[in-house]
Amino acid sequence: MTRSAFPRRPAALLAAMLATTGTLHFVAPKPFDTIVPRSLPGPRRRWTYLSGAAELGVAAAVAVPRSRRAGGLAAAALFVAILPANLQMALDWRDGPLPYRLLAWSRLPLQLPLVVWALRASRDTDSR
Repeated sequence: MTRSAFPRRPAALLAAMLATTGTLHFVAPKPFDTIVPRSLPGPRRRWTYLSGAAELGVAAAVAVPRSRRAGGLAAAALFVAILPANLQMALDWRDGPLPYRLLAWSRLPLQLPLVVWALRASRDTDSR
């Protein structure tokens, strides 16, 4: 991938995206509950809240220059960790309307650019 494929300020934009999705886990948890893999123990809502809290924590770490390296690495790990939920969503929606199926399956290959973005953000030394 070329450098131009990523935002100029990868850390700031990544932190904003993670903060937004993390907040959505608490404000509108139901869609997130539906994609929690069935193999995880306990209530789905607990996993929704835990993953939302993880996204908010990682967003804060990425936003602060002092913790950005660790935050970017944590974001990359988080994107890998949520791959099973995205796969679960794709499998659950495989018989749904075409737009839903396309959305669900398109999320899977997006994980790789998100991981690359997070790794790039971990090297963003700009304090803005």
